[in-house]
Amino acid sequence: MRPDPDAHTRELAAKATTDPTGWFEELYAEAADGRATVPWDRGVPAALLAEWARDLDGTGKRAMVVGCGLGRDSEFIASLGFDTVAFDVSATAIATTKARHPDSRVDYVTADLLDLPGDWRHAFDLVVEDMTVQSLPDPPRAQAIANIPPLVGPGGTLLVVAAANLTGAATDGPPWPLVRAEIDAFATDGLRAANVECVPDATDPAINRWRAEFRRPS
Repeated sequence: MRPDPDAHTRELAAKATTDPTGWFEELYAEAADGRATVPWDRGVPAALLAEWARDLDGTGKRAMVVGCGLGRDSEFIASLGFDTVAFDVSATAIATTKARHPDSRVDYVTADLLDLPGDWRHAFDLVVEDMTVQSLPDPPRAQAIANIPPLVGPGGTLLVVAAANLTGAATDGPPWPLVRAEIDAFATDGLRAANVECVPDATDPAINRWRAEFRRPS
């Protein structure tokens, strides 16, 4: 009998504290043959991202999607006209996404948030971080946060969406919801907070999520 995919996913996620990034490749590889499920594989962009970006015109602009998984956000961003690059630490996730979207305009790349290519520095007009950092324990979460702002180019915008920890109490993850100080930590490398809001989740009002916008002066 094959193991229950959801239960096996929880077993893999438990490895995050000892192997913060490596467990993602294991998850996507085992999901590919039905032994695990990818909880965030919903086929549609995150609601808070879609609402924020619905009127954007990305024509002539570059976008980066951090920790793209199976492409739900990156395909949406590309549909707005952005020349989009999206990366994930899992090579299997990237291969699966390319197979799902063979005609995609997105440039899908395998890369590690903790060791990003130097030519991505200050290269993008829009950077989207949707619930990737919250999947990392600390360390290395603080380093992951610090590595994202330098992706934003002059006049560019960083949008961060993450589960919110409003009490500061320790949580068992993943995910590890972000406290306000961790959201504020994205305002580095010259970025300034433009709008930070905490809103109830559309499907579960008991869950709060951050939606934070940061901008780099032109």
